[in-house]
Amino acid sequence: MMTDPIADMLTRIRNAVRVERRFVDIPTSRVKRGVADVLKREGFIWDWKDVEAEPSGLLRIELKYGPNGERVIQTIKRVSKPGRRLYSGSRDLKPVLGGLGIRIISTSRGVISDREARRDNLGGEVLAEVA
Repeated sequence: MMTDPIADMLTRIRNAVRVERRFVDIPTSRVKRGVADVLKREGFIWDWKDVEAEPSGLLRIELKYGPNGERVIQTIKRVSKPGRRLYSGSRDLKPVLGGLGIRIISTSRGVISDREARRDNLGGEVLAEVA
């Protein structure tokens, strides 16, 4: 049994980027699809898609690298954990690395980036930070 599937997803991405894989496969869920969609909208990954597999589906994330092979995702870490949930209002969401990074927020309207949360005046649980 896995206690924190979001942390597992982020660790798989971090490890795949470190060894310069083209893509990474992750067991799928609605929240993980939301996180992958935010990473795509913010330009940290190329694309993601659902892949049929047994006993459950997989989420295939196509990782992004620069023209000379440099990593687009430098750091990716879990902020809110099962033992310590962190919530933040829209006014408390400050830019990560002066706007170069993002926070991924779970709100009542779904999983969005901190930029979208500030724009829409939404707060929620801070899932991760990506830079």
